Amino acid sequence: MPVSLSGRSFLKILDFTPDEIRYLISLGHEFKRMKMAGTPHRYLEGKNIVLLFEKTSTRTRCSFEVAAMDLGMGVTYLDPAGSQMGSKESIADTARVLGRMYDGIEYRGFGQDIVEELAANAGVPVWNGLTTEFHPTQMIADMMTIEEKFPTGLSGLKLVFMGDAQNNVANSLMVVCAKLGMHFVACGPKKQMPSPDLVETCREIAAQTGGSIELSNDPLTACKDAQVIYTDVWVSMGEPDELWAERIELLKPFQVREELFAVAADSAIFMHCLPAFHDTKTTVGKRVAEKFGLTELEVTDETFESARSVVFDEAENRMHSIKAIIYATLK
Repeated sequence: MPVSLSGRSFLKILDFTPDEIRYLISLGHEFKRMKMAGTPHRYLEGKNIVLLFEKTSTRTRCSFEVAAMDLGMGVTYLDPAGSQMGSKESIADTARVLGRMYDGIEYRGFGQDIVEELAANAGVPVWNGLTTEFHPTQMIADMMTIEEKFPTGLSGLKLVFMGDAQNNVANSLMVVCAKLGMHFVACGPKKQMPSPDLVETCREIAAQTGGSIELSNDPLTACKDAQVIYTDVWVSMGEPDELWAERIELLKPFQVREELFAVAADSAIFMHCLPAFHDTKTTVGKRVAEKFGLTELEVTDETFESARSVVFDEAENRMHSIKAIIYATLK
């Protein structure tokens, strides 16, 4: 039976079947081929979308804007200063207004309940560009990237997430790996593990797809024979500075470094959704070096700049995968 996502919102990977996820990945590859070939694909000419950003992002904003323009659409960007949502106007009322003006709404910000409320009231598709709990658009890009490096298929591959294994990226990776029959390992300190309820849900899904879910506190054991080693920042956007000292002390043993790839599969790749703190060439990097004496955080510069690092392929694929999500839900 053909897959149709027309009119659907894209709020979390849990909402989609394995076939629907694979469809979006495949569509992302097709849009990438068209982009590389210079083939016009203004399939949504005349439609308009709005981007609601309560948290800033280079990749998410640029991916949505370029994807929409390539599809022939108009785009409006609203940062916190450009919208009354949650301040002078409720989330529900904002959704009902924007849904009458736009064909789709992207939200990037805080609680999952916000994007769910937008979707419940907008009357048009709503896309989750990131919430505290989940980062679903990143997952389609990530699976595209892995498939490019392992063209025989995603099923059966082992992906290890190192570090803060209860953040939105780790949560979403665990879900998508379960859905696609992959072997997911969350490796981090005991107090930074995914919620037991989500782990149980993912284990139930994995039992149906041939995948598996493991939790580990031992980096070398976790990374044995892994095809993908993935990490993310140790302190998420919007979290207070006081957390830095606590998180650095807690997560230092889970830094991604070359010794982990010595036990991984020979073809193993390194992934990170960016931005990454791997040197002191940023304001944050300099501040961390001055305050804590560390020039690298979640990943060493050696690994980040190595041939196995696919982080910029992954970043580019945000654009192609988001184009697939927009098209599939608005066509």
